[in-house]
Amino acid sequence: MFTSPLSPPLLQTLPLQISDQIAGSIVAGSYASGSRLREVELALFFNVSRATIREALRLLEQRGLVRILPQRGAHVTQLSAKELDELFEVRASLLATGSRLAADRCTDEHAKMLRAQLEKLRESVGDLDAYTRASNGMVDTLVRMSGNEVLASYINDFAQRIGRYVRLSLASEARRKRSLATWARVVQAVVHGDGEAAALHHRTLALNNRSAALEELRNQLAGGAVPAVPIPRVS
Repeated sequence: MFTSPLSPPLLQTLPLQISDQIAGSIVAGSYASGSRLREVELALFFNVSRATIREALRLLEQRGLVRILPQRGAHVTQLSAKELDELFEVRASLLATGSRLAADRCTDEHAKMLRAQLEKLRESVGDLDAYTRASNGMVDTLVRMSGNEVLASYINDFAQRIGRYVRLSLASEARRKRSLATWARVVQAVVHGDGEAAALHHRTLALNNRSAALEELRNQLAGGAVPAVPIPRVS
């Protein structure tokens, strides 16, 4: 019998909706790297056709979360130090731009929202799942404040692909506390309309997350299984 780590099935859902649910489980670690995603079991679970599942899996492949191999089916992609390094480098630039634009457009209402979001981060620092959700919420708030729809689209496209690595970077409570301290500096800069400082702090946050994720990934994969990538240090 198929036991899925996913939430309850959606009846007659569209491929995009199914792919989002599966992606959420992959990002949360319910499916390990390399796990096979079986069409028949997923079709039964979601109560849809195998054709619908195949389309959902193709969408996941486009996002870099699944690899589909002839005669071998769909498998969750392996975590990669090289991919991690490259994704965070691009994301750091995008988030820095978003925070700079948000600072330029920050109103009193925006400032109130950011402080409330920061308080959620502070309250959830002891819980990885809650902190990750709150951090994502902070990013969403800043992106909306930026007013740049193209930038928002790029950041959203990155969200799921980089999600597994973000969780790695926040695995320890000590790391989450350091993240919180940097987030506080980002919020302070945005609220005070200091776009350059906001961009600098957010880029620092992203690159420090990259360093933490690389260290955690290497700790999890013993025996030199992870290709060597220099770990950058950001002051």
